[in-house]
Order: sequence, then C-alpha cells, then structure tokens
Amino acid sequence: MTTSAPTTPYAEPASARSLERAAAALTAHGFTVELLDDVAAARARVADLIPAGASVFTAASETLRRSGIDRDINAGGRYEALKPRLLALDRATAAEDIRRLAASPDVVVGSVNAVTETGSLVVASASGSQLPAYAGGAARAIWIVGAQKVVPDLDTALRRVEEHALPLESARAQAAYGQPSAINRLLVLNAEPHPGRAVVLLLREAVGF
Repeated sequence: MTTSAPTTPYAEPASARSLERAAAALTAHGFTVELLDDVAAARARVADLIPAGASVFTAASETLRRSGIDRDINAGGRYEALKPRLLALDRATAAEDIRRLAASPDVVVGSVNAVTETGSLVVASASGSQLPAYAGGAARAIWIVGAQKVVPDLDTALRRVEEHALPLESARAQAAYGQPSAINRLLVLNAEPHPGRAVVLLLREAVGF
C-alpha cells in the first residue's frame, strides 16, 4: 500500500507570495517564523535550536521521518530523547508515566497538517498524544512545515485535513498498525501568547503529508 501524495492542490507547494503571507500572519500572532529552502536547512536549524541535554519529544510525523530529523533526535545521543523511553514502557502499567513524559518535555518537535495565510496552525490526531505538548505543555515547540501545507484560510485547512492528510495517514497507519487513522482530536493554534516559545520552520519545498 502506497503512502505517496496524490496529485491534488493540497500536494502542490504554495507560491512564494502565499508563504510570505502565512509567515507574516504567524509572526503577527506571536509565532517565531523562519522561511527555509529545504529539509536540509530545517535539519541543521533544528540542531541549532535545541540545546544539548534537553528532553525532547518527537511527535509522529512523516515530515520528521523523511527529513531525518526524527533519527537525529532519537538516535543521535545529543539529547534526552523521550520517544525511545516511551516506546520501552508498558502501556498498561506505565500509562501515567507515558502521559506525563509526552505532555511536558523541554522541547516538542513535529509538524502540522495545515498552515493558513491568516496565521493559524491546524493539527489533527487520532490519539492526541502530541497535543498537550503542542498546546503549551512543552517549554518550547518547533514545527517543520512543508510548503504544500499552506492554505488560504481555516475552512480550506480543515478540508485539507479531511481530504488529503487523513487518507494518507490512514494508509500509513493501516500498513504499520493494522488499522486506519481518524480525526479524533483537532487542535487549532491561532496565536502564541509566550514570545519565543513556538518556532515554525516554513519550507519552500513540499515534505510530508
């Protein structure tokens, strides 16, 4: 079963003008935004942004996997990588430990399903495991976002989640876990009230779903 992106408007990189509008709106809403050319630049920038020894939780993300950022963090030995610890815990007997570790790391790194030109980030999740850290539990959040995820407004963002991201994630989940994904929880970040906490690395190329 393939998880390659279908040919839809939601898979095409946004124009330079759209990227600039989104970056300006996000900045006005308190997010720190950096426009970068490609995943190689994002990979290097993430290494610059996270101090050695920080506890880091990587959310499940095709963007992180395909860029190599997930491997850098979880196998590089530079950080207190939480994902390997979480995977080693028994979900039945250590559920509370898993919840606390994922909810309040020093840094959460991941992606989002859509970014609007009006300055909002949209994240859909089946389990919700990454959402507490995204919403404010992590001391710092870093999102790496491909250019194809930029859309004009929130209505279009929600359609992108349902019509584009969900089918791709469901195919991936079916292959990996034997069951499809679902939009069980939806987080919309309209602003960041704590200056410097949330960083959006907005790429000029497409990556991820």
